[in-house]
Amino acid sequence: DITMVICPGIANHSEKQYIRTFVDYAQKNGYRCAVLNHLGALPNIELTSPRMFTYGCTWEFGAMVSYIKKTYPQTQLVVVGFSLGGNIVCKYLGENQANQESVLCCVSVCQGYSALRAQETFMQWDQCRRFYNFLMADNMKKIILSHRHSLFADSPKRPQPLVDTDLNRLHTATSLMQIDDNIMRKFHGYRSLKEYYEQESCLRFLYRIYVPLLLVNAADDPLVHDSLLSIPRTLAEKRENVMFVLPLHGGHLGFFEGAVLFPEPLTWMDKLVVQYASAICQWERNKSQCSDTEQSSSGQE
Repeated sequence: DITMVICPGIANHSEKQYIRTFVDYAQKNGYRCAVLNHLGALPNIELTSPRMFTYGCTWEFGAMVSYIKKTYPQTQLVVVGFSLGGNIVCKYLGENQANQESVLCCVSVCQGYSALRAQETFMQWDQCRRFYNFLMADNMKKIILSHRHSLFADSPKRPQPLVDTDLNRLHTATSLMQIDDNIMRKFHGYRSLKEYYEQESCLRFLYRIYVPLLLVNAADDPLVHDSLLSIPRTLAEKRENVMFVLPLHGGHLGFFEGAVLFPEPLTWMDKLVVQYASAICQWERNKSQCSDTEQSSSGQE
């Protein structure tokens, strides 16, 4: 009984095509799948309280995992995170040792590991990174504005109040950093953007993860600068439970196979994650069988 608990990328949800493709493939290989719908990301679903997903907020993912464990007490978990979701799942596992109970392994795909270090590269134009930054900021802006009646209403639950000035700055924002500084950090009461990025990044939690951990990036990812890849590379060199995979091509959550103009719907990324999970599951089964055999032999002696 194995469940894949999946955390999508920024402003993504269970209806995104890459999530649907992956879930379909995982289910065909025998895995139960649960996908987190980030608060505020699903279209036509209104927020009922003044809060939404942030870069490293793990409580909503933790709530989903707790529900799965309660509903399926015997299940073991394969934790999967894509892009921003990779940061969330790694941070979640490293925050508390208890979060790693019943977890067979974790896979993180195309995350940047440190928002503080990434913010500087996001303003650079090489590989059109600044343009992607603008597009993601525009998408975030639309999501926040679609929930403005809930998010900007007076509430004692919010650490810092959001005022009309913040709303005006949101309208003129052209980067994720501007949105994070004027809106997102205030959801959790951070005094500065630097503090928000430092506290919400998984970087300081990676060394607290003890389950098998697969970190996947692409050398040509336009969003994850090459300078950030020293983080997973160093971690894999120092920790036996960590594997770092870096293909030359793949872009950001691309990894397409087949013809250039007509790639296959199923990607190399989908196959890799499922094959890694299956290998870990088989290893666990073999380990249990060996343990049972040793105990049986000891009993006969």
